[in-house]
Amino acid sequence: MAGYGAPPPQPGPYGAPNPYGQPPQQGYQQQPPPGAYGHPQQPPPQQHMAPAGHAPPPAGGQDPLWGYFSSVSGPDQQISAEELQTCLTSTGMASYPRPGSQFSMETCRLMISMLDANKSGTMGFAEFKQLWTALEMWKGTFQSVDSDRSGAIERAELKDAVLKFGYSLSDQTIDVLMRRYGKHNAHQIQFDDFVALAVRIRALSEKFKARDTQGSGYAQFHYDEFIAICMSC
Repeated sequence: MAGYGAPPPQPGPYGAPNPYGQPPQQGYQQQPPPGAYGHPQQPPPQQHMAPAGHAPPPAGGQDPLWGYFSSVSGPDQQISAEELQTCLTSTGMASYPRPGSQFSMETCRLMISMLDANKSGTMGFAEFKQLWTALEMWKGTFQSVDSDRSGAIERAELKDAVLKFGYSLSDQTIDVLMRRYGKHNAHQIQFDDFVALAVRIRALSEKFKARDTQGSGYAQFHYDEFIAICMSC
């Protein structure tokens, strides 16, 4: 018998008719632009494609993100978690709700791992652009549910944010997320922890969906493989 434990029960809905959640009304997963995070990036016409994560600098400096990326990248055009942290702090991406905020080193490692297809532990410009798109969407979602602009969200606001992402999670799972990522006695989640949460939900969902070929909401994993996937996300 493959996998760890007994075979799964009969296929059924996973929190909703769509096992991965209902499509959001205005969430970022609805008709994303080509090349957005989580969707195949189409190569531009008549342009040589570099290996994954090693995109050449844009001609004429037309892409404003190249300036942010190149300010911290070395000759190999790759950035580490430490360099990513510096970049996101200096550009103000992490500055919510007040200037000077920064993402923790753990969150930066998670962001690199999320897009690290070649397992190099670093991030190239193409990956950086995908991350930037995701961060803008996550930040916009966080701001939209943080009604009092406190820089932290509570349980009801987290549930609303998860629904905006397009995921249908049970109340019990929302409680788990609050305990895992919440501060102040687990009653609030700050922006940095919210991004770490969003990265993990997205990464784990993609790994799971790759195995759930029938879209049933069930999949089988070998125990060792399950541990490796969870620890890498």
